[in-house]
Amino acid sequence: MAGGAGRARDFNSQTLLVAVYAAVFKVRRHLGGALIFRAQLTNTLRLYNILVMQLATNIAQQAQLDAVFAALADPTRREILSRLAAGEASVTEIAAPFPISQPAISRHLKVLESAGLIERDVDEQRRPARLTGAPMASAVSWLAEFKAFWGVRFDQLDDVLEALKKEEAKE
Repeated sequence: MAGGAGRARDFNSQTLLVAVYAAVFKVRRHLGGALIFRAQLTNTLRLYNILVMQLATNIAQQAQLDAVFAALADPTRREILSRLAAGEASVTEIAAPFPISQPAISRHLKVLESAGLIERDVDEQRRPARLTGAPMASAVSWLAEFKAFWGVRFDQLDDVLEALKKEEAKE
């Protein structure tokens, strides 16, 4: 986990701890406040539950994204995905253009399937594979966060190149 994410989690834990201490302190102030304590404790537990669910969701999304990029790292798997973009195909049909064995293709398909990039069905003796879009869409949306950054960087590069061209024209 990145350093910033760990600090954010620590901050949320500290915030929760402060909320629990505040609830306990308020209960001590209200000697007969059992009902108030229960309401404050319930709200504190709800806050804790929300934090835990957000953390768990974030971890699951990061694991999914890691699996997608790991699957896309191999050129053979990228070619398999390109082939499956045209429609579903069996292992034999997928393996035809590759100079590797059918069991090797099956292992690549298992990696793609575990990343959620493809689905496989059992159709009599065939196991056709087809693309699924959700994991790829999450990877594209993650990459889109950097689009503005790279757009600015490329604009700056264009400015530098234009300045270099003007200097060359003057000489």
